[in-house]
Parts: sequence; structure tokens; C-alpha cells
Amino acid sequence: MNFKQLLLYGICGVLATIIDIFTYWAVSRLFGLSVVTSTVIAWLVSVFFSYWSNRKYVFESKNSSFFTIFFEAVYFFACRIATGLLDVAIMYIFADLLGLDDVIVKTVSNIVVIILNYAASKLFIFREKKSS
Repeated sequence: MNFKQLLLYGICGVLATIIDIFTYWAVSRLFGLSVVTSTVIAWLVSVFFSYWSNRKYVFESKNSSFFTIFFEAVYFFACRIATGLLDVAIMYIFADLLGLDDVIVKTVSNIVVIILNYAASKLFIFREKKSS
């Protein structure tokens, strides 16, 4: 791991969070969409931004073929969905079922999700392809 990459990952994560919140606000308030619909739209917009910024700035992917980029995006979204479901499961088990403090559980869950998303991006999604 290198510090520059981790720093850029953090910056892009903060920007994605800002985009998520602003998009949620915009579609819920300006267009009057429901909470769930607004949340899904905001998540999609922020994940698209995350994919683009991680690809271009954090992991500096040099892959240029349509299929390679397509599969990068599919893997990226699949990992984000998986870690999102993990977040929900952690919250349900530890906050709802076991009654632990939800804010502490959410904080720990976010740390786990961030680490897993970074590892998946680094090891599987944006890894450099070895040339033959």
C-alpha cells in the first residue's frame, strides 16, 4: 500500500459522500421523490462517481478495452452491493438483535466496509494485468 493512494482514496470517499448527500437532498426535495427512491438514486450517483474517481485517480487504471472497463465496473458495483449488504447485516445483528449502541456499530461497520472496498479495488478490480 502506498500513502498517496490511501490519501486519494480518502479524498474520493469524502467527495462521494458529499455527492451522495447532495444528490439525496436534490432528488428528495426538488423532485419530491420518496426516501427510498432518493436513497437509491443518490447511491447510484455516488457509486458511479466512486468508480470513475477510483479508476482514474486512486488506482490509475490503464485498462482501455471496452470489455475490461465493463468488467471493472461490474466488479466495482458488485463489491459495493456486497459491502452494502454486509453493512446492513452488521447493523441488524449488532444494533437490532444484540442491542449494542447503533452509532458505535455503524462506525465500526463503516470502517470494515471501507477496508473491504479498498482491498477489493486494489486486489481484484483495478489490479494491473500482467502482460504475456
